[in-house]
Amino acid sequence: MRHHPIFAALYDRLLALCERAGFREARADLLSQAHGRVLEIGAGTGLNLSHYAADVTELVLLEPDRFMAARLRDRIAADSPLPESVTVVDEPAERLPFDDESFDCVVSTLVLCTVDDPEQTVAEAARVLRPGGKLLYLEHVRSTNERLARWQDRLDVPWGWFSGGCHPNRDIPAVLRASRLDVERLDHGEMPKELGPVIRPMIYGWSSRGGGLDDGTNRSTV
Repeated sequence: MRHHPIFAALYDRLLALCERAGFREARADLLSQAHGRVLEIGAGTGLNLSHYAADVTELVLLEPDRFMAARLRDRIAADSPLPESVTVVDEPAERLPFDDESFDCVVSTLVLCTVDDPEQTVAEAARVLRPGGKLLYLEHVRSTNERLARWQDRLDVPWGWFSGGCHPNRDIPAVLRASRLDVERLDHGEMPKELGPVIRPMIYGWSSRGGGLDDGTNRSTV
């Protein structure tokens, strides 16, 4: 695991325009479904914290980057409308230190682009979800436009240097459909233009453990 002190220090400022341009509302809409015992992987500096509602009884925040985790703990200390039980865990998403079927929801926002192994990360999320539990996701993904996808491939390495190990060209929808989870909703849209074209293609939705319908034809924008 690499740690990124400069990226952690700049993260909130880099996303500020994006948040004001609509991404904050997208987070709120997605996280309104979170309930019960919730695990958020790659919690970063805690930009999701204000969007968790009273239905969340326990919140476990996974953040392996120690510089991000330090800022996350500062935000928890400053924010009051949080579940009574909030824990920060410094472990990678590919090796979750939790029992099988121990969470009602797993949350992933702008995370699957940076993990070392997205397939294993989703497999671990599926393992810790209770039957009927959901993986909620809001991620930027590989473009379906071939020209832009080629640019994402060309810029993959330099983009990662700048952005804390982010990979702009990952086909996350394919990872989700290949997992043991059932894709219930997978909408394609666009990130706010303030983040630039390389990471603008995005997906929004959720997959469940058991009994879902893969209708991946839904289309929407944020």
